[in-house]
Amino acid sequence: MPLNRRECLVGMAALSVTTPGLAAAGTPRTVGGVRRFDPALDAVIDANAPIEVLGEGYQWAEGPVWLRKQGWLLFTDVPGNTIWRWRPGRGTDVFMRPSGLAGPVPAAFNEAGANGLAVDSAGRLVMADSGNRAIASVDLATRRKTILADRFAGKRFNSPNTVVVARNGAIYFTDPPYGLKDPDRSPLRELDFQGVYRLDPDGRVHLLEGDHRRPNGIALSPDERTLYLALSDETRPELLAYPLDATGRTGKVRLVHDMRAHLAAGAPGLPDGVAVDRAGRIFATGPGGVHVLTADGQLLGIVSTGQAIANLCFGGRDGRTLFLASHDMVASVRTRTRA
Repeated sequence: MPLNRRECLVGMAALSVTTPGLAAAGTPRTVGGVRRFDPALDAVIDANAPIEVLGEGYQWAEGPVWLRKQGWLLFTDVPGNTIWRWRPGRGTDVFMRPSGLAGPVPAAFNEAGANGLAVDSAGRLVMADSGNRAIASVDLATRRKTILADRFAGKRFNSPNTVVVARNGAIYFTDPPYGLKDPDRSPLRELDFQGVYRLDPDGRVHLLEGDHRRPNGIALSPDERTLYLALSDETRPELLAYPLDATGRTGKVRLVHDMRAHLAAGAPGLPDGVAVDRAGRIFATGPGGVHVLTADGQLLGIVSTGQAIANLCFGGRDGRTLFLASHDMVASVRTRTRA
């Protein structure tokens, strides 16, 4: 059976991990580059924009979120069970450890830490807590964690992966089994599917989709009428879109972008993180880097670090910096747009 993305890449990172920290002082180290496929990319990003390394040495960087009020970037190292903080001019430091499961990690676990992060309207950190197999919130001042949901129909989630918070407080999230060893046959699994869910502010959990393998990155369109979903499935590397009605229920799915050709060409990575700018353009990580797409799926360009990019977010003082969690590093590139 072929190895999945996490088995390959986390293993590689474990062999090369160094002490995490700030990129070398002085001129930032740059990596990769931007490939332009369509002139419309010029309105989004300069094809010559440098991609600067902010920190490196992580086991598997994930889930970045920009905290506008604080002026921080938070991101996770999932197998390292840590949330890191990056501040302009000050570099990286540990924000929360453990980020997920506290105490000894059972042998049946693959990733004990938090994964995807978001911020709600009250300024609380919302996390997909892979180790605790839950959706949780964290008070940024006290670091106190509250479990919001850890079950559907009385059964434990697999290992929640990515979260996005709607303006009405609903939390959409995915639940593949990456956090468990032998994920498809783990004895810890209680659900026989990998779900996409909506958690309402009143605590009710709704299953929106349960037919996909490796549902991963998730994002909302600016008007919150479309839910984007990335499949980290090597047999079906796709970005999908679901219409949402006024109650948050999904309609008929459509294919936005098929990444099979990029995967077949040997480009590193699989579909994973998704971000959307205020114009509705989609930034979807996948084979080769960040695929910059129009709302209808036209490929404008690819932002590459030279290795797999797991997740991404917009942020920075003016909101125009695209932060990239890429394998064992976190990097950034300036854009001409913002979320």
